[in-house]
Amino acid sequence: MGVDSRMRSDVVQVSPKKESKSDPVDREKTCPMLLRVFHSKGRHNRPDDFARNQTLDNELQVYTWMDATLKEITNLVRGVNPETRKKGTEFHFAIVYQDTRMNRYRVKEIGKTISGGKSGDENISLQGSKFQIGDFMDIAIRDGGRNGHGSMRDDRRRYRPY
Repeated sequence: MGVDSRMRSDVVQVSPKKESKSDPVDREKTCPMLLRVFHSKGRHNRPDDFARNQTLDNELQVYTWMDATLKEITNLVRGVNPETRKKGTEFHFAIVYQDTRMNRYRVKEIGKTISGGKSGDENISLQGSKFQIGDFMDIAIRDGGRNGHGSMRDDRRRYRPY
């Protein structure tokens, strides 16, 4: 038996398919994931509140997909929380993730939606915001200001100072 002393080496460059923000998830074939949503009135939860031994009372468990948008999540929160249905209510979204190098949680704000209005962030998806399975979603729910349209800062911009 002879051994072929010639070896052939081919280098093949394989480029993985990049998922774009707009790649839809087939919701009929893909199993949803558990999204743990924590909502608070007026402010975000502190990163320390997410320590392993603590449980937060303001948790909402949602089964959804990675292509879910902030608008979809807003509608789910509005469905279970009647006081957030008021026109002009603002939902400020943040991802809470564990920084394994520092052994603590970090918060990254990703956008806001306005009940009954537009903010420009409604179509941001979990996938597009770099959300990873195991992260938490934290929502600060704020009243929309005196007139129900946006925040107090918007009121100062709308009216002239003289």
